[in-house]
Amino acid sequence: MINFEIDGKVVSVPKNGTVMDGANQLGIYIPHFCYHKKLSIAANCRMCLVQVEKAPKPLPACATPAMEGMKVFTHSGQAVTAQKGVMEFLLINHPLDCPICDQGGECQLQDLAVGYGASSSRYTEAKRVVANKNLGPLISTDMTRCIHCTRCVRFGQEIAGIMELGMAGRGEHAEILSFVGRTVDSELSGNVIDLCPVGALVSKPFRYSARTWELSRRKSISPHCGLGSNLIVQVKQNRVMRVLPRENEVINECWLSDKDRFSYEGLNSEERLSKPMIRRDGEWQECNWQTALEFVANGLKAVKEKYGAQRIGALASAHSTLEELHLLQKLMRGFGSANVDHRLRQSDFRADGHLLGVPWLGMSIAELSRLRSVLIIGSTLRKDHPLIAQRLRQAVKQGAQLNLINPVDDDLLTKVANRAIVAPAAMVSLLAQVLKAAAELRGVEIPGAVEDAVSQLEVTDVARAMAASLIDIKPSAILLGNLAQHHPRYGDIHALAQHLAQIAEAQFGVLGEAANSVGAYIARAIPDPHIQQAPAANPSSQPELKGMNAQQMLGISETGAVADPCQAYVLLNLEPELDSYNSQQTVKALDAAELVVMMGAYKSPHALSRNYADVLLPIAPFTETSGTFINTEGRVQIFNGVVAPLGETRPAWKVLRVLGNMLGLDGFDYDAPEQVRAEIFPDESEVSRLLDNNLRGFAVESTEAPEGTTSGEIQRIGEVPIYQADPIVRRAGSLQRTHDAAAPVAWMAGALMDRLGVRLGDSVRVKQGGGVVQLAAARDDKLPADCARVAAAHPLTAALGDMFGPIEIEKL
Repeated sequence: MINFEIDGKVVSVPKNGTVMDGANQLGIYIPHFCYHKKLSIAANCRMCLVQVEKAPKPLPACATPAMEGMKVFTHSGQAVTAQKGVMEFLLINHPLDCPICDQGGECQLQDLAVGYGASSSRYTEAKRVVANKNLGPLISTDMTRCIHCTRCVRFGQEIAGIMELGMAGRGEHAEILSFVGRTVDSELSGNVIDLCPVGALVSKPFRYSARTWELSRRKSISPHCGLGSNLIVQVKQNRVMRVLPRENEVINECWLSDKDRFSYEGLNSEERLSKPMIRRDGEWQECNWQTALEFVANGLKAVKEKYGAQRIGALASAHSTLEELHLLQKLMRGFGSANVDHRLRQSDFRADGHLLGVPWLGMSIAELSRLRSVLIIGSTLRKDHPLIAQRLRQAVKQGAQLNLINPVDDDLLTKVANRAIVAPAAMVSLLAQVLKAAAELRGVEIPGAVEDAVSQLEVTDVARAMAASLIDIKPSAILLGNLAQHHPRYGDIHALAQHLAQIAEAQFGVLGEAANSVGAYIARAIPDPHIQQAPAANPSSQPELKGMNAQQMLGISETGAVADPCQAYVLLNLEPELDSYNSQQTVKALDAAELVVMMGAYKSPHALSRNYADVLLPIAPFTETSGTFINTEGRVQIFNGVVAPLGETRPAWKVLRVLGNMLGLDGFDYDAPEQVRAEIFPDESEVSRLLDNNLRGFAVESTEAPEGTTSGEIQRIGEVPIYQADPIVRRAGSLQRTHDAAAPVAWMAGALMDRLGVRLGDSVRVKQGGGVVQLAAARDDKLPADCARVAAAHPLTAALGDMFGPIEIEKL
């Protein structure tokens, strides 16, 4: 440690620490613009000049290394004179337009000009003017205000991983530019708005809509990805106007993904459902809550009497709160059915009876930055988990090795040590090769549960390199992404990854798809009560029934054959045609049902046009209700509503409570969500004992492609686009105008396009399971042979079937 003085106070900083570090530690504010604790030192604004004893001139605090015994003065005459001189230079060309600047009231330059600026300028010449740039639908520019701090440039290079902005020119002619004809398309791009200390880069959706002093600031938690990012939601007149990051070093640091930052527009969508609606004689009619809930209760009773409770199912989204999911499963089990599930995009449930606990990250989120070797299996990492990808990017910068087994080869904007881009059907075989290679390198026996499937495999060089990376470089980890969880052989992938982690002595985790993916298990929104031990104070009060999983409820058996679907469905916080593994079969099952109850925040266009729903109940999104999310690391995060519910919208936990009472069920007398949460776990510390990724007694029988896979058959790779992940994001107008939200196309390698006689841009007909869609052909030579990347969860592809399965493509 280095000991020195700042303004007469002694401080200690680590070796290589700076004067600025010491000042921050003491709580002494040194004015600055270009310095940011998460970015490299640029020292180009010179606002942080301070006096250092025996130094001939003022020195920048951000770039001056701490020296033993040095004495620093931050507010001496010399320091203040230097800082005022820098401020005068900065204001020479800065426009005097604070009243119309969108940054007014929260501008660092404005604040520091009060303390360090003169009452008038000595500069009488004309100020320079810089043309504005089109950076896309999220960021608005006024580059005349730019003071060249280069925070935005350094953020792109160092955090986002891609240099989308740079500085051209010198002196007075310097300006920040994007590359010619390019917009800023990073999934983390909105952070440059927070970083900009002036009004040069501001939020385009928020611009000119409110002043900062008009806004109330309220804490919340993002529901979109497994991270559960901490938010500051800014509100005006009961309307969400803006979302900013709430700093939390162990979760999202000081960053937000664009999905978390701009999805608030969906909360104010014209498609919001504000009154209950019932379909009568094919026509939708608004009604009051009493009528709607009586209709639901009577309908459920009629189906139970006619078909039995086991023909009633509940499907929920893991974007719902812990309390909502708990009451939904309690309602179903109390009514005599254990058919409840939140895993609509999962297709392989063979491991359910073998899970020892709740699937989770396997470590804390902060530990990701300290990994030195990691194997990612089945993930479009940057789009599914933008801030986890950012943490791994920083780990690679520190020397970590990133290994990848995936059906697509998207640019992760970081160095990948070893990668295997294989067809979905070959992922199991490749992972088994890594397992065998690890066993050979460690000189241990292959576990009996997978020995028969693995022993005859030939190990490739890339598999051996991955195994060596996990074994030789510690700490290491194996993480299963969203594509792996959606894979038709997820159970085999999970088991092989578990055994590989045990042999390699690596940590093993599952990247949660939504903010409450872990909480949904703990709330028991699953059909099998033995997946984990319920933590409720009196779990025996609920009958231990064995229910159907999401696929079985929708009429798909474990073998993939069509079976008898349920006759009544309660759908919570989802749009089934976009949020399920096989949207074609899902809509077919709902069409055939006698009763479909949709509890959601929106009038789903598909539900209204297809008329598969019978009643729509308006429930509050996360900003209009209080609740709990348990994120992918098992952290319990409680939040409150930030605005009042829209119209006659009600929190889902209240709707389920009343419905439970109308059905005559015991234990539905709650007055607050805190009572529901206390019933789930009286003590938050109990959550940690439920977290366990391991399977017991699950055997992998084969690593070969499933029967029926023929040579030359085209396999679909159906990932979920970043801005189609949930109902709120789908309605965020600005996000839907970004490059990542472009209409889906049929991506194919050049060899497959040649075989089909298709050229780039041609229209092709894509068929799957009786569904047909028309898309444009696009070329990606990094895709595996005989594979086509056709996005799922999108209205333009909703007519297709399995996210991973055979498809037909023909030129129009």
